[in-house]
Amino acid sequence: MTYKILWADDEIDLLKPHILFLKGKGYEVTTVSNGVDALEALDKEPFSLVLLDENMPGLSGLETLSRINRSHPEVPVIMITKSEEENIMNQAIGNSIADYLIKPVNPNQIWLSLKKNLGGKDLVVKQATTDYQLDFQQISSLIDTASTIEEWKDIYKRLVYWELKLENTEMSEMMLMQKKEANINFTKFVKRNYEDWVTTDNHPLMSHELFKRKVFPMLDKGEKVCFIIIDNFRLDQWKVVQPLLSDYFDISEELYTTILPTSTQYARNAIFAGLMPLQIAKMFPDLWVEEDEDESLNAHEEELVKTQLERFRRKEKFSYTKLNDSTAGEKFLAKINEIKDFPLNVVVLNFIDMLSHARTESKMIRELANSDAAYRSITESWFRHSSSLDIFKKLADKGFKLIITTDHGTIKVDYPIKVVGDRNTNTNLRYKVGKNLNYNPKQVYEMKSPNKFGLPAPNLSSTFIYACNEDFFSYPNNYNYYVQYYNGTFQHGGISLEEMLVPLITLSPKNR
Repeated sequence: MTYKILWADDEIDLLKPHILFLKGKGYEVTTVSNGVDALEALDKEPFSLVLLDENMPGLSGLETLSRINRSHPEVPVIMITKSEEENIMNQAIGNSIADYLIKPVNPNQIWLSLKKNLGGKDLVVKQATTDYQLDFQQISSLIDTASTIEEWKDIYKRLVYWELKLENTEMSEMMLMQKKEANINFTKFVKRNYEDWVTTDNHPLMSHELFKRKVFPMLDKGEKVCFIIIDNFRLDQWKVVQPLLSDYFDISEELYTTILPTSTQYARNAIFAGLMPLQIAKMFPDLWVEEDEDESLNAHEEELVKTQLERFRRKEKFSYTKLNDSTAGEKFLAKINEIKDFPLNVVVLNFIDMLSHARTESKMIRELANSDAAYRSITESWFRHSSSLDIFKKLADKGFKLIITTDHGTIKVDYPIKVVGDRNTNTNLRYKVGKNLNYNPKQVYEMKSPNKFGLPAPNLSSTFIYACNEDFFSYPNNYNYYVQYYNGTFQHGGISLEEMLVPLITLSPKNR
Protein backbone atom coordinates (compact mmCIF):
# COMPACT_ATOMS: atom_id res chain seq x y z
CA MET A 1 0.00 0.00 0.00
CA THR A 2 1.26 3.46 -0.96
CA TYR A 3 0.61 6.19 1.61
CA LYS A 4 0.00 9.76 0.37
CA ILE A 5 1.64 12.39 2.58
CA LEU A 6 0.92 16.14 2.55
CA TRP A 7 3.83 18.21 3.87
CA ALA A 8 3.18 21.88 4.74
CA ASP A 9 6.26 24.01 5.52
CA ASP A 10 7.23 27.53 4.47
CA GLU A 11 10.83 26.28 4.01
CA ILE A 12 9.82 23.26 1.97
CA ASP A 13 12.67 23.76 -0.55
CA LEU A 14 15.18 23.08 2.22
CA LEU A 15 13.51 19.73 2.92
CA LYS A 16 14.15 18.10 -0.48
CA PRO A 17 16.59 15.51 0.98
CA HIS A 18 13.94 14.46 3.49
CA ILE A 19 11.29 14.25 0.77
CA LEU A 20 13.53 12.16 -1.49
CA PHE A 21 14.26 9.85 1.45
CA LEU A 22 10.54 9.30 2.10
CA LYS A 23 9.83 8.74 -1.61
CA GLY A 24 12.60 6.14 -1.57
CA LYS A 25 10.73 4.40 1.25
CA GLY A 26 7.60 4.19 -0.89
CA TYR A 27 5.68 7.26 0.29
CA GLU A 28 3.99 9.64 -2.17
CA VAL A 29 4.72 13.19 -0.95
CA THR A 30 2.85 16.38 -1.94
CA THR A 31 4.28 19.68 -0.70
CA VAL A 32 2.76 23.09 0.08
CA SER A 33 4.27 26.18 1.67
CA ASN A 34 1.42 27.47 3.86
CA GLY A 35 -1.66 26.50 5.82
CA VAL A 36 -4.21 27.81 3.33
CA ASP A 37 -2.74 25.71 0.51
CA ALA A 38 -2.68 22.70 2.86
CA LEU A 39 -6.42 23.02 3.53
CA GLU A 40 -7.16 23.42 -0.19
CA ALA A 41 -5.06 20.33 -1.01
CA LEU A 42 -6.98 18.26 1.57
CA ASP A 43 -10.27 19.37 0.04
CA LYS A 44 -9.16 18.28 -3.45
CA GLU A 45 -7.85 14.77 -2.72
CA PRO A 46 -7.47 12.30 0.14
CA PHE A 47 -4.21 12.09 2.09
CA SER A 48 -3.07 9.45 4.56
CA LEU A 49 -1.30 11.93 6.86
CA VAL A 50 -0.19 15.58 7.14
CA LEU A 51 3.28 16.78 8.18
CA LEU A 52 2.67 20.31 9.48
CA ASP A 53 5.19 23.01 10.37
CA GLU A 54 4.04 25.04 13.38
CA ASN A 55 5.76 28.35 12.47
CA MET A 56 4.37 29.49 9.10
CA PRO A 57 3.41 32.99 7.94
CA GLY A 58 -0.26 33.78 7.59
CA LEU A 59 -2.21 30.84 8.99
CA SER A 60 -0.10 29.36 11.79
CA GLY A 61 0.46 25.66 12.27
CA LEU A 62 -1.85 25.55 15.28
CA GLU A 63 -4.62 27.39 13.41
CA THR A 64 -4.19 25.08 10.42
CA LEU A 65 -4.30 22.06 12.74
CA SER A 66 -7.56 23.26 14.29
CA ARG A 67 -9.15 23.68 10.83
CA ILE A 68 -7.91 20.28 9.66
CA ASN A 69 -9.50 18.68 12.73
CA ARG A 70 -12.81 20.32 11.86
CA SER A 71 -12.85 19.58 8.12
CA HIS A 72 -10.85 16.33 7.94
CA PRO A 73 -10.83 14.77 11.45
CA GLU A 74 -9.91 11.36 10.04
CA VAL A 75 -6.48 12.54 8.81
CA PRO A 76 -3.66 12.26 11.39
CA VAL A 77 -1.32 15.25 11.74
CA ILE A 78 2.33 15.23 12.82
CA MET A 79 3.47 18.67 13.93
CA ILE A 80 7.09 19.72 13.35
CA THR A 81 8.34 22.85 15.11
CA LYS A 82 11.44 24.72 16.21
CA SER A 83 9.68 25.84 19.39
CA GLU A 84 10.01 23.98 22.67
CA GLU A 85 7.52 26.21 24.46
CA GLU A 86 5.27 24.16 26.69
CA ASN A 87 2.12 26.10 25.83
CA ILE A 88 2.53 25.32 22.12
CA MET A 89 3.05 21.64 22.91
CA ASN A 90 -0.03 21.64 25.14
CA GLN A 91 -2.18 23.28 22.45
CA ALA A 92 -0.97 20.82 19.82
CA ILE A 93 -1.56 17.81 22.07
CA GLY A 94 -4.95 19.22 23.03
CA ASN A 95 -5.83 19.25 19.32
CA SER A 96 -5.16 15.51 19.11
CA ILE A 97 -2.00 15.50 17.03
CA ALA A 98 -0.57 12.12 16.09
CA ASP A 99 2.99 13.11 17.02
CA TYR A 100 5.14 16.15 17.89
CA LEU A 101 8.68 16.50 16.50
CA ILE A 102 11.25 19.20 17.40
CA LYS A 103 13.48 20.63 14.64
CA PRO A 104 16.01 19.85 13.49
CA VAL A 105 14.67 16.43 12.55
CA ASN A 106 16.46 13.79 10.53
CA PRO A 107 14.69 11.67 7.89
CA ASN A 108 14.73 8.56 10.08
CA GLN A 109 12.79 10.37 12.82
CA ILE A 110 10.06 11.32 10.38
CA TRP A 111 10.04 7.84 8.85
CA LEU A 112 9.66 6.24 12.29
CA SER A 113 6.75 8.54 13.12
CA LEU A 114 5.07 7.73 9.79
CA LYS A 115 5.47 4.00 10.37
CA LYS A 116 4.03 4.32 13.87
CA ASN A 117 1.00 6.29 12.77
CA LEU A 118 0.25 4.67 9.40
CA GLY A 119 1.48 1.11 9.60
CA GLY A 120 1.69 0.84 13.37
CA LYS A 121 -1.39 -1.29 13.88
CA ASP A 122 -0.29 -3.79 11.25
CA LEU A 123 3.16 -3.99 12.80
CA VAL A 124 1.68 -4.50 16.27
CA VAL A 125 -0.58 -7.30 14.99
CA LYS A 126 2.30 -8.93 13.12
CA GLN A 127 4.55 -8.81 16.19
CA ALA A 128 1.77 -10.05 18.47
CA THR A 129 1.12 -12.96 16.12
CA THR A 130 4.80 -13.86 16.12
CA ASP A 131 5.04 -13.58 19.92
CA TYR A 132 1.94 -15.73 20.46
CA GLN A 133 3.25 -18.41 18.13
CA LEU A 134 6.38 -18.53 20.26
CA ASP A 135 4.35 -18.61 23.50
CA PHE A 136 1.77 -21.11 22.22
CA GLN A 137 3.84 -24.21 22.89
CA GLN A 138 4.83 -23.11 26.38
CA ILE A 139 1.21 -22.39 27.31
CA SER A 140 0.14 -25.78 25.90
CA SER A 141 2.79 -27.47 28.01
CA LEU A 142 1.57 -25.62 31.12
CA ILE A 143 -2.03 -26.64 30.38
CA ASP A 144 -0.97 -30.28 30.25
CA THR A 145 1.09 -30.19 33.46
CA ALA A 146 -0.57 -27.60 35.75
CA SER A 147 -1.13 -29.11 39.20
CA THR A 148 -1.79 -26.09 41.44
CA ILE A 149 -4.35 -23.31 41.44
CA GLU A 150 -1.56 -20.73 41.16
CA GLU A 151 -0.37 -22.35 37.94
CA TRP A 152 -3.92 -22.22 36.59
CA LYS A 153 -4.21 -18.56 37.52
CA ASP A 154 -1.03 -17.87 35.58
CA ILE A 155 -2.34 -19.80 32.57
CA TYR A 156 -5.63 -17.91 32.63
CA LYS A 157 -3.90 -14.53 32.88
CA ARG A 158 -1.73 -15.37 29.90
CA LEU A 159 -4.71 -16.57 27.87
CA VAL A 160 -6.66 -13.39 28.60
CA TYR A 161 -3.62 -11.31 27.68
CA TRP A 162 -3.41 -12.99 24.29
CA GLU A 163 -7.17 -12.93 23.78
CA LEU A 164 -7.13 -9.15 24.05
CA LYS A 165 -3.90 -8.75 22.09
CA LEU A 166 -5.09 -10.92 19.19
CA GLU A 167 -8.67 -9.66 19.10
CA ASN A 168 -10.01 -9.52 15.52
CA THR A 169 -6.84 -11.04 14.04
CA GLU A 170 -6.29 -14.28 12.13
CA MET A 171 -4.73 -15.84 15.23
CA SER A 172 -7.74 -15.21 17.50
CA GLU A 173 -9.43 -18.48 16.49
CA MET A 174 -6.30 -20.48 17.32
CA MET A 175 -6.06 -18.71 20.66
CA LEU A 176 -9.71 -19.44 21.52
CA MET A 177 -9.15 -23.10 20.69
CA GLN A 178 -6.28 -23.13 23.18
CA LYS A 179 -8.55 -21.56 25.80
CA LYS A 180 -11.09 -24.34 25.20
CA GLU A 181 -8.35 -26.89 25.75
CA ALA A 182 -7.38 -25.10 28.96
CA ASN A 183 -10.96 -25.21 30.23
CA ILE A 184 -11.17 -28.94 29.62
CA ASN A 185 -8.06 -29.54 31.73
CA PHE A 186 -9.07 -26.97 34.34
CA THR A 187 -12.38 -28.81 34.82
CA LYS A 188 -10.48 -32.05 35.46
CA PHE A 189 -8.30 -30.19 37.97
CA VAL A 190 -11.34 -28.82 39.84
CA LYS A 191 -13.01 -32.25 39.94
CA ARG A 192 -9.87 -33.71 41.52
CA ASN A 193 -9.37 -30.97 44.09
CA TYR A 194 -12.60 -29.18 44.96
CA GLU A 195 -13.69 -31.53 47.75
CA ASP A 196 -10.33 -31.07 49.50
CA TRP A 197 -10.61 -27.30 49.15
CA VAL A 198 -13.90 -27.15 51.05
CA THR A 199 -13.10 -29.83 53.65
CA THR A 200 -9.51 -28.94 54.61
CA ASP A 201 -7.45 -25.85 55.37
CA ASN A 202 -5.33 -26.48 52.26
CA HIS A 203 -7.21 -24.36 49.75
CA PRO A 204 -6.87 -21.19 47.70
CA LEU A 205 -8.47 -17.91 48.71
CA MET A 206 -12.20 -18.50 48.20
CA SER A 207 -15.44 -16.53 48.36
CA HIS A 208 -16.21 -16.94 52.06
CA GLU A 209 -12.77 -15.66 53.13
CA LEU A 210 -12.59 -12.37 51.23
CA PHE A 211 -13.62 -10.14 54.12
CA LYS A 212 -11.43 -11.93 56.66
CA ARG A 213 -8.31 -11.96 54.51
CA LYS A 214 -8.67 -8.77 52.47
CA VAL A 215 -11.13 -6.30 54.01
CA PHE A 216 -10.46 -6.68 57.74
CA PRO A 217 -6.66 -6.19 57.48
CA MET A 218 -7.27 -2.86 55.72
CA LEU A 219 -9.71 -1.78 58.42
CA ASP A 220 -7.14 -2.75 61.06
CA LYS A 221 -4.73 -0.27 59.44
CA GLY A 222 -7.30 2.51 59.75
CA GLU A 223 -8.11 2.60 56.04
CA LYS A 224 -11.46 3.82 54.74
CA VAL A 225 -12.58 0.85 52.64
CA CYS A 226 -15.13 0.60 49.86
CA PHE A 227 -15.81 -3.04 48.92
CA ILE A 228 -17.39 -3.15 45.45
CA ILE A 229 -18.98 -6.24 43.92
CA ILE A 230 -19.53 -6.00 40.16
CA ASP A 231 -21.77 -8.95 39.32
CA ASN A 232 -20.60 -11.23 36.46
CA PHE A 233 -17.25 -9.39 36.20
CA ARG A 234 -14.58 -11.40 34.39
CA LEU A 235 -10.85 -10.83 34.13
CA ASP A 236 -11.03 -9.75 30.48
CA GLN A 237 -13.72 -7.19 31.35
CA TRP A 238 -11.55 -5.81 34.14
CA LYS A 239 -8.67 -5.43 31.68
CA VAL A 240 -10.68 -3.11 29.42
CA VAL A 241 -11.89 -1.06 32.41
CA GLN A 242 -8.47 -0.81 34.08
CA PRO A 243 -7.08 2.01 31.85
CA LEU A 244 -10.00 4.23 32.85
CA LEU A 245 -8.93 4.05 36.51
CA SER A 246 -5.14 4.17 36.24
CA ASP A 247 -4.97 7.97 36.44
CA TYR A 248 -6.74 7.98 39.80
CA PHE A 249 -5.49 4.84 41.58
CA ASP A 250 -2.43 2.71 42.11
CA ILE A 251 -3.63 -0.75 41.14
CA SER A 252 -2.85 -4.17 42.61
CA GLU A 253 -4.35 -7.15 40.80
CA GLU A 254 -4.85 -10.79 41.74
CA LEU A 255 -7.36 -13.59 41.21
CA TYR A 256 -9.35 -15.58 43.72
CA THR A 257 -11.34 -18.81 43.37
CA THR A 258 -15.11 -18.80 43.70
CA ILE A 259 -17.07 -21.52 45.45
CA LEU A 260 -19.52 -23.78 43.61
CA PRO A 261 -22.13 -23.15 42.41
CA THR A 262 -20.72 -20.04 40.76
CA SER A 263 -24.06 -18.31 41.11
CA THR A 264 -25.18 -15.19 42.94
CA GLN A 265 -27.21 -17.03 45.58
CA TYR A 266 -24.30 -19.17 46.77
CA ALA A 267 -21.11 -17.27 45.95
CA ARG A 268 -22.22 -13.74 46.83
CA ASN A 269 -23.99 -14.76 50.03
CA ALA A 270 -20.81 -16.63 51.03
CA ILE A 271 -18.77 -13.45 50.50
CA PHE A 272 -21.04 -11.28 52.61
CA ALA A 273 -21.59 -13.81 55.40
CA GLY A 274 -18.00 -15.06 55.49
CA LEU A 275 -19.44 -18.57 55.63
CA MET A 276 -20.11 -21.49 53.30
CA PRO A 277 -23.79 -21.72 52.26
CA LEU A 278 -24.49 -24.69 54.55
CA GLN A 279 -23.23 -22.70 57.55
CA ILE A 280 -25.43 -19.74 56.59
CA ALA A 281 -28.49 -21.98 56.33
CA LYS A 282 -27.78 -23.55 59.74
CA MET A 283 -26.74 -20.43 61.66
CA PHE A 284 -29.11 -17.94 60.03
CA PRO A 285 -32.02 -19.90 58.56
CA ASP A 286 -34.10 -16.74 58.25
CA LEU A 287 -31.41 -15.24 55.97
CA TRP A 288 -31.04 -18.23 53.65
CA VAL A 289 -33.44 -18.58 50.71
CA GLU A 290 -33.91 -22.07 49.25
CA GLU A 291 -33.94 -22.69 45.50
CA ASP A 292 -37.70 -23.30 45.30
CA GLU A 293 -38.78 -20.25 47.34
CA ASP A 294 -40.31 -17.21 45.65
CA GLU A 295 -38.22 -14.73 47.66
CA SER A 296 -35.24 -13.09 45.98
CA LEU A 297 -32.17 -15.31 46.33
CA ASN A 298 -30.12 -12.31 47.52
CA ALA A 299 -32.60 -10.47 49.68
CA HIS A 300 -30.48 -10.36 52.85
CA GLU A 301 -27.05 -9.16 51.80
CA GLU A 302 -26.81 -6.24 54.20
CA GLU A 303 -27.92 -8.44 57.11
CA LEU A 304 -25.30 -11.03 56.18
CA VAL A 305 -22.53 -8.43 56.24
CA LYS A 306 -23.72 -7.39 59.68
CA THR A 307 -23.59 -10.98 60.98
CA GLN A 308 -20.01 -11.34 59.76
CA LEU A 309 -18.88 -8.14 61.44
CA GLU A 310 -20.56 -9.21 64.68
CA ARG A 311 -19.08 -12.70 64.52
CA PHE A 312 -15.58 -11.24 64.26
CA ARG A 313 -16.44 -8.71 67.00
CA ARG A 314 -15.84 -5.76 64.73
CA LYS A 315 -17.40 -2.45 65.70
CA GLU A 316 -17.02 -0.61 62.38
CA LYS A 317 -19.98 1.35 61.13
CA PHE A 318 -20.79 0.39 57.54
CA SER A 319 -23.14 1.24 54.69
CA TYR A 320 -24.62 -1.06 52.05
CA THR A 321 -25.82 0.10 48.62
CA LYS A 322 -27.11 -1.85 45.62
CA LEU A 323 -27.02 -0.04 42.28
CA ASN A 324 -29.41 -1.52 39.71
CA ASP A 325 -29.75 1.44 37.34
CA SER A 326 -28.37 4.86 36.43
CA THR A 327 -30.75 6.64 38.80
CA ALA A 328 -29.42 4.64 41.73
CA GLY A 329 -25.88 5.43 40.59
CA GLU A 330 -26.55 9.17 40.56
CA LYS A 331 -28.10 8.98 44.03
CA PHE A 332 -25.08 7.11 45.39
CA LEU A 333 -22.74 9.65 43.80
CA ALA A 334 -24.49 12.37 45.78
CA LYS A 335 -24.45 10.17 48.89
CA ILE A 336 -20.66 9.73 48.97
CA ASN A 337 -20.27 12.90 51.02
CA GLU A 338 -22.56 11.38 53.65
CA ILE A 339 -20.60 8.12 53.95
CA LYS A 340 -17.10 9.57 53.67
CA ASP A 341 -16.45 8.97 57.36
CA PHE A 342 -17.73 5.35 57.37
CA PRO A 343 -14.83 2.91 57.77
CA LEU A 344 -16.57 0.35 55.51
CA ASN A 345 -18.92 0.78 52.58
CA VAL A 346 -20.28 -2.15 50.57
CA VAL A 347 -21.54 -1.52 47.05
CA VAL A 348 -23.10 -3.93 44.55
CA LEU A 349 -23.09 -2.94 40.86
CA ASN A 350 -25.53 -5.08 38.89
CA PHE A 351 -25.11 -3.69 35.35
CA ILE A 352 -23.20 -6.61 33.81
CA ASP A 353 -25.60 -9.12 35.34
CA MET A 354 -28.52 -7.20 33.83
CA LEU A 355 -26.70 -7.06 30.49
CA SER A 356 -26.17 -10.83 30.59
CA HIS A 357 -29.88 -11.48 31.20
CA ALA A 358 -30.94 -8.86 28.65
CA ARG A 359 -28.68 -10.47 26.06
CA THR A 360 -30.50 -13.78 26.57
CA GLU A 361 -33.95 -12.24 26.37
CA SER A 362 -33.48 -9.48 23.77
CA LYS A 363 -32.60 -10.17 20.14
CA MET A 364 -31.22 -6.65 19.73
CA ILE A 365 -28.89 -6.94 22.76
CA ARG A 366 -27.83 -10.39 21.57
CA GLU A 367 -26.73 -8.85 18.28
CA LEU A 368 -24.86 -6.06 20.07
CA ALA A 369 -23.02 -8.52 22.35
CA ASN A 370 -22.58 -11.42 19.95
CA SER A 371 -19.08 -12.36 21.11
CA ASP A 372 -16.72 -12.04 24.05
CA ALA A 373 -15.05 -9.08 22.32
CA ALA A 374 -18.39 -7.28 21.91
CA TYR A 375 -19.33 -8.13 25.50
CA ARG A 376 -16.08 -6.51 26.68
CA SER A 377 -16.70 -3.47 24.51
CA ILE A 378 -20.17 -2.89 25.99
CA THR A 379 -18.73 -3.29 29.50
CA GLU A 380 -16.08 -0.65 28.80
CA SER A 381 -18.65 1.70 27.26
CA TRP A 382 -20.98 1.31 30.25
CA PHE A 383 -18.20 2.02 32.71
CA ARG A 384 -16.93 5.02 30.77
CA HIS A 385 -20.30 6.69 30.16
CA SER A 386 -22.40 5.75 33.20
CA SER A 387 -22.14 7.21 36.68
CA SER A 388 -19.79 4.34 37.62
CA LEU A 389 -16.59 6.09 36.54
CA ASP A 390 -17.64 9.28 38.34
CA ILE A 391 -18.32 7.22 41.47
CA PHE A 392 -14.81 5.77 41.38
CA LYS A 393 -13.26 9.20 40.81
CA LYS A 394 -15.14 10.68 43.76
CA LEU A 395 -14.23 7.75 46.01
CA ALA A 396 -10.58 8.37 45.11
CA ASP A 397 -10.99 12.06 45.89
CA LYS A 398 -12.45 11.21 49.32
CA GLY A 399 -9.48 8.97 50.12
CA PHE A 400 -11.21 5.58 50.03
CA LYS A 401 -9.22 2.44 49.43
CA LEU A 402 -11.22 0.24 47.08
CA ILE A 403 -11.52 -3.50 46.64
CA ILE A 404 -13.20 -4.40 43.37
CA THR A 405 -14.24 -7.99 42.83
CA THR A 406 -17.15 -10.18 41.80
CA ASP A 407 -19.04 -13.20 43.03
CA HIS A 408 -18.54 -15.13 39.76
CA GLY A 409 -17.78 -14.72 36.07
CA THR A 410 -19.69 -15.94 33.02
CA ILE A 411 -19.02 -18.11 30.00
CA LYS A 412 -20.54 -18.14 26.52
CA VAL A 413 -22.25 -21.54 26.21
CA ASP A 414 -22.47 -23.51 22.96
CA TYR A 415 -23.01 -27.19 23.72
CA PRO A 416 -26.28 -28.54 25.18
CA ILE A 417 -26.31 -31.64 27.39
CA LYS A 418 -29.55 -33.32 28.40
CA VAL A 419 -30.85 -33.50 31.95
CA VAL A 420 -34.20 -34.63 33.32
CA GLY A 421 -35.57 -33.35 36.63
CA ASP A 422 -38.86 -32.92 38.44
CA ARG A 423 -40.79 -29.67 38.70
CA ASN A 424 -38.79 -28.55 41.75
CA THR A 425 -35.47 -28.60 39.89
CA ASN A 426 -33.91 -25.15 39.64
CA THR A 427 -33.78 -23.28 36.33
CA ASN A 428 -30.07 -22.34 36.15
CA LEU A 429 -28.45 -23.64 32.94
CA ARG A 430 -25.00 -24.31 34.44
CA TYR A 431 -25.92 -26.21 37.60
CA LYS A 432 -28.89 -28.25 38.74
CA VAL A 433 -30.01 -29.34 42.18
CA GLY A 434 -32.77 -31.89 42.64
CA LYS A 435 -33.67 -35.26 44.09
CA ASN A 436 -34.50 -37.14 40.88
CA LEU A 437 -32.02 -35.88 38.32
CA ASN A 438 -31.31 -38.03 35.28
CA TYR A 439 -28.07 -37.21 33.43
CA ASN A 440 -24.88 -38.64 31.97
CA PRO A 441 -22.37 -38.57 34.88
CA LYS A 442 -19.45 -38.40 32.43
CA GLN A 443 -20.65 -35.00 31.24
CA VAL A 444 -20.94 -33.29 34.62
CA TYR A 445 -19.34 -32.79 38.02
CA GLU A 446 -21.69 -34.27 40.59
CA MET A 447 -22.08 -33.81 44.34
CA LYS A 448 -24.24 -36.61 45.71
CA SER A 449 -23.64 -35.48 49.30
CA PRO A 450 -24.02 -31.66 49.14
CA ASN A 451 -23.41 -31.19 52.89
CA LYS A 452 -19.88 -32.50 52.44
CA PHE A 453 -19.27 -29.63 50.02
CA GLY A 454 -20.67 -26.94 52.29
CA LEU A 455 -24.04 -26.79 50.53
CA PRO A 456 -27.52 -27.05 52.05
CA ALA A 457 -29.63 -29.76 50.42
CA PRO A 458 -33.34 -29.03 49.88
CA ASN A 459 -33.99 -32.77 50.38
CA LEU A 460 -32.07 -35.70 51.83
CA SER A 461 -31.64 -37.19 48.36
CA SER A 462 -30.73 -33.95 46.59
CA THR A 463 -27.79 -33.95 44.19
CA PHE A 464 -25.91 -30.98 42.73
CA ILE A 465 -24.54 -31.33 39.19
CA TYR A 466 -22.45 -28.80 37.28
CA ALA A 467 -21.99 -28.14 33.58
CA CYS A 468 -18.37 -27.80 32.54
CA ASN A 469 -16.49 -25.89 29.87
CA GLU A 470 -19.02 -24.44 27.36
CA ASP A 471 -21.85 -26.89 28.09
CA PHE A 472 -25.33 -25.99 29.30
CA PHE A 473 -28.21 -28.09 30.56
CA SER A 474 -31.23 -28.63 28.35
CA TYR A 475 -34.44 -30.55 28.93
CA PRO A 476 -35.64 -33.15 26.38
CA ASN A 477 -39.04 -31.43 26.13
CA ASN A 478 -38.96 -28.74 23.43
CA TYR A 479 -35.28 -29.56 23.09
CA ASN A 480 -34.62 -27.85 19.74
CA TYR A 481 -36.39 -24.63 20.75
CA TYR A 482 -34.61 -24.58 24.11
CA VAL A 483 -31.20 -25.13 22.53
CA GLN A 484 -31.74 -22.48 19.87
CA TYR A 485 -32.89 -19.93 22.44
CA TYR A 486 -29.96 -20.36 24.86
CA ASN A 487 -27.12 -21.34 22.53
CA GLY A 488 -24.50 -18.58 22.45
CA THR A 489 -25.72 -16.87 25.62
CA PHE A 490 -23.56 -15.95 28.62
CA GLN A 491 -24.31 -18.11 31.66
CA HIS A 492 -22.86 -18.80 35.10
CA GLY A 493 -23.11 -21.40 37.84
CA GLY A 494 -20.77 -24.08 36.51
CA ILE A 495 -17.07 -24.83 36.15
CA SER A 496 -14.77 -22.86 33.86
CA LEU A 497 -11.79 -20.55 34.11
CA GLU A 498 -14.05 -17.59 33.32
CA GLU A 499 -16.54 -18.40 36.08
CA MET A 500 -14.20 -19.57 38.86
CA LEU A 501 -11.00 -17.50 38.57
CA VAL A 502 -12.16 -13.94 39.01
CA PRO A 503 -10.50 -10.56 39.56
CA LEU A 504 -9.70 -9.22 43.02
CA ILE A 505 -8.42 -5.67 42.60
CA THR A 506 -7.10 -3.28 45.23
CA LEU A 507 -7.18 0.42 44.30
CA SER A 508 -5.25 2.95 46.36
CA PRO A 509 -5.91 6.65 45.60
CA LYS A 510 -2.98 8.41 44.02
CA ASN A 511 -1.56 11.50 45.70
CA ARG A 512 -2.97 14.17 43.43
